[in-house]
Amino acid sequence: MLSHPLRQTAAMATRRYGTIVRHLTEDPDTAVELAAKLSDEVLHHLAEALRDEARQRAIKSGDHSALVADTFETGFGRDGLGVDPWIQGDVIVCPGAMVAKSKSNHRCRFVSVDDVWIWESGELLEEEKISNPGKEDGFRAVALLPIINGMSLDVVTGRARGGQHNVDRVTSYAVRRGKLVEVSQRNVSGRGMQ
Repeated sequence: MLSHPLRQTAAMATRRYGTIVRHLTEDPDTAVELAAKLSDEVLHHLAEALRDEARQRAIKSGDHSALVADTFETGFGRDGLGVDPWIQGDVIVCPGAMVAKSKSNHRCRFVSVDDVWIWESGELLEEEKISNPGKEDGFRAVALLPIINGMSLDVVTGRARGGQHNVDRVTSYAVRRGKLVEVSQRNVSGRGMQ
């Protein structure tokens, strides 16, 4: 058991955090005021701590295996390509696929996270890939990401013909206040995929 002065200090710290949490919960704009008053060093430390906390909550949330299995059943359109990502619980669900008619002719749709392919992202929580069911070659993949404010996602739809790979369409999203918000759509046919 803590000695009397230590109990008081612990109780004061708890009350202090309780007050801060209450203010942030009741008026989220208070976070902006708080951030403005922090030193650069503390601000960067806090941003990293918040990112780590969001990642840990995503890791601990729900049954990821069941979510991935369900997404293989519901996350792909008639064309065999993945639908756009969505938030479920504490994760962002990102289906992706490649549907090939031959070795040099395919259609694909994958997600890029903060300018790197999802399978190369340091934020990737889980990814599962299965061979495409049916007569066309290819595969389907389901990836899970934590919900981290400021994260950007690009859903890139492309095709290959005769060994030449081109992007047809890019739909961009950003995570803002815990929501996945579409920020742009653009057709980019004729440009090579990078």
